[in-house]
Amino acid sequence: MRTRPLKVALLGCGVVGSEVARIMTTHADDLTARIGAPVELAGVAVRRPDKVREGIAPELVTTDATALVKRGDIDVVIEVIGGIEPARGLITTAFEHGASVVSANKALLAQDGAALHAVAGQHDKDLYYEAAVAGAIPLIRPLRESLAGDKINRVMGIVNGTTNFILDKMDSTGAGYQEALDEATALGYAEADPTADVEGFDAAAKAAILAGIAFHTRVRLDDVYREGMTEVTAADFASAKEMGCTIKLLAICERAEDGQSVTARVHPAMIPLSHPLASVRGAYNAVFVESDAAGQLMFYGPGAGGSPTASAVLGDLVAVCRNRLSGTTGPGESAYAALRVSPMGDVVTRYHISLDVADKPGVLAQVATVFAEHGVSIDTVRQSGKDGEASLVVVTHRASDAALTGTVEALRKLDTVRGVASIMRVEGE
Repeated sequence: MRTRPLKVALLGCGVVGSEVARIMTTHADDLTARIGAPVELAGVAVRRPDKVREGIAPELVTTDATALVKRGDIDVVIEVIGGIEPARGLITTAFEHGASVVSANKALLAQDGAALHAVAGQHDKDLYYEAAVAGAIPLIRPLRESLAGDKINRVMGIVNGTTNFILDKMDSTGAGYQEALDEATALGYAEADPTADVEGFDAAAKAAILAGIAFHTRVRLDDVYREGMTEVTAADFASAKEMGCTIKLLAICERAEDGQSVTARVHPAMIPLSHPLASVRGAYNAVFVESDAAGQLMFYGPGAGGSPTASAVLGDLVAVCRNRLSGTTGPGESAYAALRVSPMGDVVTRYHISLDVADKPGVLAQVATVFAEHGVSIDTVRQSGKDGEASLVVVTHRASDAALTGTVEALRKLDTVRGVASIMRVEGE
C-alpha cells in the first residue's frame, strides 16, 4: 500500500462540506483500506473563516480558494459551494493544476457540463458528480456504467425532496399548498426562499444531467421544459383520487419512439396509485428507469441533506482516488449519439383538464367539438353543477402537447367557458 497520502482540497464547508470533512476523519482507516492509500484533508476554502468548525484544524481553513486549488500537490478537489461562479473557474483551475474533481453542483453541470468534461479530458483528469442528482441514491454511476451496454428509453423520477414532502402532505391531509409549504419550512425541508424547489429549477437541472447521461446526448438546462407546482390545489388532488391517482412533481426524460430525438421536462403530473413512484412519501426521492434489456428499475432513497449527499461525495472520492493510484481515469462525457432535443410541443401524453362552464344545454357539445377540431381525443368527461355554474373535467387519450395547447386556447375563447381551472398531465400508465 502506498504510504504517501492523497491530498484533498474541500471547497465549501456548509451542511454537506462539514459532513464530508467529518466522515473523512472518522472513517479514515476504512477509506485508506478501500482506496489503497491514505487520504488527507489538505485545505478547506470557506467564506467565513472565523466560524468554529468542529473537527477541522484552523490552519487548514482559508478564504483563498484559488490559491488552494493552484497548489499543485492537491490530488482531488471536492466542490460543494454550488452556483455557477466562482465554482466554474475553480474547477477549471483545479484541472489545469493537476487535480481531479468531485462536485455536487447540479446547476453548473446542467449548464456547462460539456465544457467542464472537455477541460478534464484535456488534462487527463476525472470529473465525478454522483451527489449532483438525488443525494445518496446511486444513480449517475449505474446509468453511465452499469447500464452502459443497454439502451435507456425513459428516466422518470421524483428528484426534489422539498416538493415531494409538500405534495405528499397535500395528498395525505387535504392541506392547501401554502399550508403544506409552511410545514415544510418549519421542519427544515424548505428554504426561506423555496423558489428553486417549488418552481422546478432544481429538478430541471437534474433532468438535464440525467438526460445527457441516459441518451448519450448533450442536454443543457435551457433544453428542459419547466413548470412549477405552486398552482396545484386540493381540488386537483380530489380529482386525482377519483381517477385512482396522486400528484407528483416529476422529472421526465424520454427517447422518442423513432429513436431520433429526446425530450426532458419537469412538471406536476397525475400518476396511478399502482405506479411505484406513487408510494414515495415525505422528502424521499426515487427514479424509475426503463431500458430495453434490463426492463424497469427503480432507485429510491434520501435525496438531500448533509449525510446522504456526503455519502455520494465520498463514494466519488474513493473512485477518483483509486483511478489516481492506477494512473487511469473513469468515464467522461458520452455524447456520441447527438440526438435532437425536441421542444415540449412534441411530447405526447394524456391530460386532465378542469373547466368552469355555464350550466346550460349544448356546452358539452361545444367543448367536445373544440377537442375534435384540434385532434385531441376525449377519454372521459365528468360534469357537475348548479345555479347556472358547472364544472367539466375532461381526461384525454394521448395527444401532443402542441395539440393540447391549441385546444385550451380555443376553449378560452368560448363564451360558455368561464375559465380553465386546471391542466395537468397524466403519466405512468
